[in-house]
Amino acid sequence: MKNLEKYLSLLGEEVDGLLLTSRYSRHYGAEFDIAEGMAVVSKKGCRYYTDSRYIESAQKNIRGFQVVETDRDRSYPKLINQAIADFGITALGFEEEYMSAGELSRFQESLHARLVPYHEKIYGFRAVKEDWELDRMRRAQEIADAAFLEVLPRLKPGMTELQAQAELIYCMYKNGAQGLSFDPIVVSGPNTSMPHGVAGDRVIQNGDFLTMDFGVLYQGYCSDTTRTVAFGFVTEEMKKVYSVVLEAQTKAIAATKAGVTGCTIDGIARSVISDAGYGQFFGHGYGHSLGLEIHESPNLNQRNTQPLPAGAVCSAEPGIYLPGKFGVRIEDVTVLTHDGCENLTKLPKELIIL
Repeated sequence: MKNLEKYLSLLGEEVDGLLLTSRYSRHYGAEFDIAEGMAVVSKKGCRYYTDSRYIESAQKNIRGFQVVETDRDRSYPKLINQAIADFGITALGFEEEYMSAGELSRFQESLHARLVPYHEKIYGFRAVKEDWELDRMRRAQEIADAAFLEVLPRLKPGMTELQAQAELIYCMYKNGAQGLSFDPIVVSGPNTSMPHGVAGDRVIQNGDFLTMDFGVLYQGYCSDTTRTVAFGFVTEEMKKVYSVVLEAQTKAIAATKAGVTGCTIDGIARSVISDAGYGQFFGHGYGHSLGLEIHESPNLNQRNTQPLPAGAVCSAEPGIYLPGKFGVRIEDVTVLTHDGCENLTKLPKELIIL
């Protein structure tokens, strides 16, 4: 089923139209990414609105929608109201999670249809990926894998975290990235104890861990990878922590499949880390879904008691973070199937010492 058909299946007694304002839902419905725009979906017709900067691209690439240009005289509310009148729409489902209070107020004042919060249903389709979406995510992960392997020989003691980050970003684009899934996390030494630390002027030294958390965009879809490497040598404690994190990830991935709850998988990784005496140093969830956005649902954490669906794409990223000393995180991306999971990340996971 095409994504637009999925949106059309939501229409009935509750709402007879959808208003897509987020870039992600517009991309999902039109199966093409335009930075600015809005769209209306109804069973009597679908219209996609964007301005002169993107109109030619939209007209060439978007199918299933009538593409309409907006400008100073044809504002979004005016054009949406025209669609409401043409298609007889009385209730528009909208994405309340992506809309500001100000935007909602303006739409409520200007639109000639009732606005119904509908984010959960509009968003819900994205939990399960179509085959063509998985192909894009596999390619995104291949690009990230290649970037990591290429950046390794470029990393040297004496360079700063920011310089290492610049090399990583260069390698991602050089190997085919069309954008970044998020700002990379590149931290070294004691800064690796901060799960979402920010690269700075700290100089990388022998005896340091370096954690790199990074992702690329390919045709709108994300990858997500974390690897922790060392420089020169590691202490016994560093080696132990790394091995515990790797064991936690390995056991949790082995148990990952559709039908298992997110909290169950999280619990498997968490028990390994707790049994090794580091439970208090693993604060975040084991994993999250990704796709058009780097963080989607469902999640693999202690709060998710729902069975995970086949076709979900989820990260696997346990970590241990010892404040003021160092931290370790290892992250792969998996596709859930009925009898297990496919690991999209093909990088080695044994401890690399540069």
